[in-house]
Amino acid sequence: MHETGISFNDASGERLRAWLGMDPALFYDTEKVAIVPMGLCYPGVLPKGGDQPPRPECAPLWRKRILDHLPNIRLTLLVGSYAQNHVLGKGKVFERVEQFEHYLPTYFPLPHPSWRTGMWERRTPAFAQTILPALRREVARALAA
Repeated sequence: MHETGISFNDASGERLRAWLGMDPALFYDTEKVAIVPMGLCYPGVLPKGGDQPPRPECAPLWRKRILDHLPNIRLTLLVGSYAQNHVLGKGKVFERVEQFEHYLPTYFPLPHPSWRTGMWERRTPAFAQTILPALRREVARALAA
């Protein structure tokens, strides 16, 4: 993202779009999908690799202002721990993902689609068998409304 200025324009974006069953044209259609990050700038890389967390002052400063301009939100995907913790309070990402029904119809928690999630995905057959089909149904419902 930081190289192109386009959110999820990398391998994690490919994984996220595969989870959603969504092609890039729909994913980046700003009339149908809003990608609202937790920070509005790239925070840089951690010393041992991976992105640094979003700056803590960013979301409280601007997030509500942006969401106020999006009155027709039908479903919010909470992708990763930063989004989930900001909206839902502290908790465990994978537990929330496995209990996604508790957050519907407003939210659908997802892990961050980084390569690190692949191991959890392989150890959690319910993700492919139950969670992804439900995610695709909820996304289709939100887009059709």
